[in-house]
Amino acid sequence: MSDWIYLGSTPAEEPCAQVGQPGYETLAREECQRWRDLLESCFGQDRPETASLRIKREEHDFGSYYEVVIRFDSSCRRALDWAFRVESEAPARWATP
Repeated sequence: MSDWIYLGSTPAEEPCAQVGQPGYETLAREECQRWRDLLESCFGQDRPETASLRIKREEHDFGSYYEVVIRFDSSCRRALDWAFRVESEAPARWATP
């Protein structure tokens, strides 16, 4: 069974593009790609085949927005463990001091 964990569009302690601001879609997609790339570099080496990091477009009353998500097979223990590890250990900032 496929499940999703939403990780936001940037690390938790970083600012992000806001829906409605000029150029939002381009900025948000760039942020999400950068965030996905960072997560892939941190956790991709042991990612199971039944899990992936993706950029997902969602609809909202104020317009579409973008987030990085983990899509994983919740019936696969390895994928489940990996997804929860990424969620709990994801970097809070773009770069560490």
